[in-house]
Formats: sequence, C-alpha cells, structure tokens
Amino acid sequence: MDDALARRFENERPRLHALAYRMLGSAAEAEDVVQESWLRLSSVDRVDNLGGWLTTVVSRLCLDALRARRETPVSSVPDAAGGSVPEDEILLAGEVGRALLVVLDRLAPPERVAFVLHDLFKVPFDAVGPILDRTPATAKKLASRARSRVRGEPAVPAAELAEHREVVTAFLSAARGGDMATLLTVLAPDVVRHTDPTMLPPGAAAVLRGADDVARGTKLFAGNARLAELALIDGDVGLVLAPAGRLAGVLRIEVRGGLLQAYEVVASPERLAGTEIATLSCGDV
Repeated sequence: MDDALARRFENERPRLHALAYRMLGSAAEAEDVVQESWLRLSSVDRVDNLGGWLTTVVSRLCLDALRARRETPVSSVPDAAGGSVPEDEILLAGEVGRALLVVLDRLAPPERVAFVLHDLFKVPFDAVGPILDRTPATAKKLASRARSRVRGEPAVPAAELAEHREVVTAFLSAARGGDMATLLTVLAPDVVRHTDPTMLPPGAAAVLRGADDVARGTKLFAGNARLAELALIDGDVGLVLAPAGRLAGVLRIEVRGGLLQAYEVVASPERLAGTEIATLSCGDV
C-alpha cells in the first residue's frame, strides 16, 4: 500500500470509528473493526471509491459481530455507578446518547445497521441494500421498523408529556447536583420511591416515603444521576441509566399536578427485558 492511500485511510478513520461505534455500542469493538478494515484494504490491489468500499467493509464486519453477539449473548451489566466502565466509554456514550445506544442494542442486527447507515450517516438505500445483501426496498423497511422502535410512541397527550418532561428534567438536574432544596420543590409531599434491591447498598430500604426521605435517598445517588438520560419509558417520560450505552436500569416516574408523585428504580434483567424504551426528542414536547 502506498503512502497516499494510507493517508486517505487515516482521513476516513474517525468516520469509520463513529459508524462502527453506533453499530456496536463499544469503542473497543469499533476500533477492532476499523483495524480489520485497514488490514483488508492493505491486501487489495485497487479501490475506486475508498469511502464507499470502507463503509461496506466496516458495516459487514459490524453485522457479523452483532449476529455473533446474538448467538452468544453477554450477560454482564456495567456497574450502575460507572466505576468499572472506562471513562472514555462513558464520555463517548454521553456524546452519542445513552438512550439511543440502549434502544439500538434492542434492534435486530440488520435493522440496526440499516438505521445507522441511512438515518445517522445518510447512506442511500441503494447502497444500504447491497451491504445487507437485501434489496433497497427491504433495507428501507428495515430502517423504518428500527425508526419506529427508536422514536417510540408516547402513551400520554402532548401537553401532558411536556409537563412530565419539565418535572423530570428539574428532578434530574437537582439529583445530579445533590440539590436538596430544589428536590423538595419537585417532589410531592407524599412521594414514594421503590428501588430494586440490586441497586441498593446493603441494609438500605427498598421503599422510601415522604419528600424529605426520598430527597435524601436521591441525593446519595448523585453519581448515578450524572449518567442518567431522559427517555420514553413505557410511553411516558422517565430516565435511563446506561453508563457506557449498555442498559443498567431505568426510572419509571409518575408526575401529577406538576409534581413528582412516585418513582421506581428498575434494574433486574427480567423486568428490564419487558420495559419499552425509546428516545425522547425535542419534537416530543
């Protein structure tokens, strides 16, 4: 391989890594895929459209990796507080959107690849189809199906959703800063918090009642709150906890009369599997 082609590849590297990361949700796996594409390029005599060729190779490698992951699922869940997750993974997940990565992780491999290529990287379906070994029309259907799951369908009226979002945003901001005064203005006086035992330190109560106790309990989880992100949880505004883009828990939140009436921290894999999660865009308010 000549130096000019090597420089062109290095210019493509950031885009390829971004593409692979959104397909795989792992910075390390994305780097491995990009490196493999480099090795394959070095064994090819001639490439007319380098960007297109590399996009195809990286996408197919990601598709193979996603299928292999489905066949041998990994049961590990990142530490809820992010302590065992590399800092660069946490920062990258925050830049891309933790809720988006969680939802993408629930898609079938062809759906995820079609959605990422078309909706996130603007690759036309005429190019997406051959990458997936499908027709462009089928690739379009795959992306459409993925898009519906990513965006979700709110289960409450728009005005109510906007109010819920405002309250949950204020709650999250106060929780991140450990701001007791603001928490007490957001929480209803008789608020109740239920928490899966797996998310609690030994001896901590699974149920807290009253604004004072719930605010103090919430303040203890300021580290977790900094890694949380708004999302649609079962059709209403809640929070998703996914430090590096891998789901660790969700908060189902009940808002009434402009106050947070109750919230539940769900972390058990069985319950998370039955929870509908979608991204919450600006258009949802």
